[in-house]
Amino acid sequence: MKKTIVASGKRKTAIARAYIKKGKGRVRINNIPLEIYQPEVARWKIMEPLVMANKYWKSVDIEVNVEGGGVMGQAYAVRTAIAKGLVEFTKDEKLKEMYIQYDRSLLVSDPRRKEPKKPLGRGARKKRQKSYR
Repeated sequence: MKKTIVASGKRKTAIARAYIKKGKGRVRINNIPLEIYQPEVARWKIMEPLVMANKYWKSVDIEVNVEGGGVMGQAYAVRTAIAKGLVEFTKDEKLKEMYIQYDRSLLVSDPRRKEPKKPLGRGARKKRQKSYR
């Protein structure tokens, strides 16, 4: 039986699920290889947990499904899912410490959400202007 770890990451309205199993270093996001994932800035963000876990990266295959949100929200959700999955797969405390030291959001999903719009306003906080003249 092959060991597969499923980890999830969230950012705003983007949700990513990463499936990690033994392999030879293939990383795919929504069936697109990481090497050709666009835009480049999002690719760099996704690469961060992989570059830090260099010794494990080449021995696992990572398949990520991500939906919702925008491009960067998805990228942050994906990197959280990958980092969580790698820590769980390798059970390496040093790796976990290194991730937390570098950026806590690698292992902890960002809980911030959009504030709901209020009546009489144009958004969550902005109100229509009053004029007394």
